[in-house]
This record gives sequence, C-alpha cells and structure tokens, in this order.
Amino acid sequence: MSALLDHCLELLSPLGDVRAKRMFGGHGLYIDDLFVALIAFDRLYLKADEVSRPDFTAAGCEPFVYTKPAQTSQRDAPRSEAVRGGLGRPGAAAASGKNTQITIGYWTVPAEAMESPELMQPWARRAIAAALRARSAKRSAVRRKTRAAKASTGARARRRQP
Repeated sequence: MSALLDHCLELLSPLGDVRAKRMFGGHGLYIDDLFVALIAFDRLYLKADEVSRPDFTAAGCEPFVYTKPAQTSQRDAPRSEAVRGGLGRPGAAAASGKNTQITIGYWTVPAEAMESPELMQPWARRAIAAALRARSAKRSAVRRKTRAAKASTGARARRRQP
C-alpha cells in the first residue's frame, strides 16, 4: 500500500471499519461497507452531494474531474487502403475528436483535514451522510419500480379474469 493510502485509512478509522479496494487505477475507500471516498491522482476525494457540496466549495475544495477520450466509430476509423496511400494515419479520427470532461460527486478535502483524524471527521461525516442519502434514494427508486411492476402485473391479471 502507498503512504497516502495508509494515511487516509488512519484518518478515517475513528468513523468505523475502514477498508480499501483497488479501482480506477487508485483506491475506493469504504467505511462500514459504505463507499465514501476515493484516492486518485495522489489525492483523497470524499463523496459529496447537493446538500454537502456547498461546504466543500466554500472551503476551497476541488471536484474530481477526469477526461474521457473522444470515441471513434468504425465509420471514422481510417481504411487500410487510405493509410497505405498516405491519405490518413491510425488514430487521426480520435485526435480530431473532442475529449469530454467528466465531474463526479467526489471532492478534495481542505489541506488541514489531512493533518489528523479529528480534523478529518467533520468532512468524513459529510461524505458518510451523502453516501447514505444516495443509498436511500436508490432504494426508493427500486421500490417505486417494483411497486409499479406489481401494479401493472395486477392490472393485467384483473383484465384476464372473466
């Protein structure tokens, strides 16, 4: 494990059972099996949502942003004859495409929060709360879909009855 990962695990440990999982070329951090943070590009990012984002913004934190390369389709790929004839080169379509900046709901923490578990706790608690809200919203959506599916199945069954 890296020194940053070890340090982050130590910072978050007072809040529960902390574990790391390799992902995205970095690490995902879980507190009590709740995904609350990630380490990427040698920085710690905590989960944020519409409720907690203003706190992160006010503290001068930065969102996690990555660049998604332009997609090329088979239609855009240079033909082998054109390449042999000097009319194109492999990758030319991708080079001319536009990359997309993707921002996800994770933000850096203030520099002082990286100094001790006590200074990290308020920020980590915001991340836990955001993760719990996201989980609750996801469960509610699943319940609505399940109820709607059951209702439509029941309506079909009632229509079939003589």
